Amino acid sequence: MSAVPRSLSARIVAYEALQDFIPLYPLYQLLFTDHGLSAAEISTLFIIWSTTAFLLEVPSGALADTFSRRRLLVLGSVLSGLGFASWIVVPSYAGFALGFVLWGVSSALISGTFEALVYDELAARGAADRYAGLLGRARSASLVLNLAATLLAAPLYELGGYPLVGAVSLVSCLMQVVVALSLPEAARVATADETEEVEPGAGHGPLGRYALMLRSGLSEASTSRTVRKAVALVALLGGFLAFDEYFPLLARDVGASTTLVPLLIAGTVAAQAIGGALAGPAYRRRASFFGVALGMAAGLLAWGSLSGTAQGFVPIAVGYGVMQLVIVVAEARLQDAIQGPARATVTSVSGLFAEVFAVAVYAGFALGSVWFSLPILVAGLTVPLLLTALITPFTLPPPGVRTDDEAEELASEEGGQR
Repeated sequence: MSAVPRSLSARIVAYEALQDFIPLYPLYQLLFTDHGLSAAEISTLFIIWSTTAFLLEVPSGALADTFSRRRLLVLGSVLSGLGFASWIVVPSYAGFALGFVLWGVSSALISGTFEALVYDELAARGAADRYAGLLGRARSASLVLNLAATLLAAPLYELGGYPLVGAVSLVSCLMQVVVALSLPEAARVATADETEEVEPGAGHGPLGRYALMLRSGLSEASTSRTVRKAVALVALLGGFLAFDEYFPLLARDVGASTTLVPLLIAGTVAAQAIGGALAGPAYRRRASFFGVALGMAAGLLAWGSLSGTAQGFVPIAVGYGVMQLVIVVAEARLQDAIQGPARATVTSVSGLFAEVFAVAVYAGFALGSVWFSLPILVAGLTVPLLLTALITPFTLPPPGVRTDDEAEELASEEGGQR
């Protein structure tokens, strides 16, 4: 087990963390409602956001396997900053929609690209086994800064309203650009030449290499049993992050004021940070452990959302923290399972299906809001989460496994030990 230089770890953690130091996060739903948008209109904005990311997710992953991942991370940070700025400069449905389009493009560029850059950098240093712990720390740091931004949101709003909140969010994006420029970019774990041996005549030059990476990633995601199941699980879990888009509205539904809403959301963010930090130590636990954990998370989230009080955010926070732990572990094990050169493309496939699921959630909320209250809708989302818990022991790859045969063998051994 090789050590990772502290300076490298710090830059990786800083990039991920700054992505969530956005004081607008706990307030932008309220910004929309304060400018006359209904719950259904807000849901359509979420659909625009996820659809944009959906359309670009896999193509951007192939870009990350073909061109500079560091430059794509820089571009992603710039676009997210422009998106947040549009909400403040043009506070209308059109301005909000533009912001979500830019944010969706940014999400697609960063999703898969960041994970692939980090994994390949660690692999080049002989420290791939450090990935789960480093990813967990990075996600926890992002949630800590998210928590700090959430706590700052109320005083910033009181001091300068939405314009000041938006300005601080834009500065964070610019800082992320600076950190991205300092990231190293090691050679990929598998080279394009190795893939060309498998697929001769694929063509040369940027377009030929892009097509090669796209086919290679899609092929591995669809034909490898271990990767296919891991991609599906990570996609489902990523889609459940749609929960937090409705937490501010749920808080207001139970009577919380605009200044109290960020404090309630802060509890869920703090719990996620703890869950992410525990992902490294929990990484080698058996898959059944994570299935039970997800089942508990579903129950806690349903209990909290149906409580009808601000105190309900306590079980919501605990459940969300447990879910974050499982998500980080699943993402890390997916990276271990990928064998080919198109790491970012394969990762982006899971991101694409996560967006599909998220769009279904947003559409369900928009349609369901006609008949049901928000607490019932949030509680209803825990049903598919519970179903995912039931399949987790059969879809989560064993830790550190890179081949289908090894995965099947260890999965069988684990099943015999239950």
